[in-house]
Amino acid sequence: MQTTKILSRASALSLQPTAMPISRSFASSSGVMQRVSELIKHDHAELRIHKNNILKGKDADEKVRWQNQFIWELARHSVAEELVVYPAMEKNIPGGKDLADRDRTEHQRVKDLLYRFQKLRPADNEFEPTLHTLWNDLESHIKEEENKDLPLLEKHTPEIESANLSTDFGRTKGFVPSRSHPNSPNTGGPFETAFGLMTAPVDRLGDLFRRFPKASAR
Repeated sequence: MQTTKILSRASALSLQPTAMPISRSFASSSGVMQRVSELIKHDHAELRIHKNNILKGKDADEKVRWQNQFIWELARHSVAEELVVYPAMEKNIPGGKDLADRDRTEHQRVKDLLYRFQKLRPADNEFEPTLHTLWNDLESHIKEEENKDLPLLEKHTPEIESANLSTDFGRTKGFVPSRSHPNSPNTGGPFETAFGLMTAPVDRLGDLFRRFPKASAR
């Protein structure tokens, strides 16, 4: 796969922020190979926790830390799906292109809202309303993915291929932008990959100066 080759060549360019966002790896409880749907559902659960922590934050500093964590997780998750998961849906599922195109359309609205949200601060009147609107759209997308798209993908994908997709998905999140860029390509392939590789180092440099939750906050 051309995307995977490009990402492999770029491994030396990956920048990891020192003010490290919380990143918890996921291990399958069954002891068998980890399917890609498990990893995606794990991300969804993490995003829900981050959103709730923003709303529960006791002061502006705590809210900003969880806001940055939420943005970091959602931006990377969305692009990794577009680069790894949606092409697999198109290839493996009968009628999968229609499903992937619908998911890309939903992603675009989420990216637009995330871009707006990442420019807001807790003192802004639109901070919580924008988060609620963003989450409502995202939650609808999550339910559709978990109840329809992912079961279909697993049904039509051999276990070993799903495990390889899981590995590619996790690896790809290390090379893509950590902030929302709604004008970027969203159709996967070399154009979105190239954009991500050019933009990610800038985002990661910015992450060095952003505040994130301490691991002990979880």
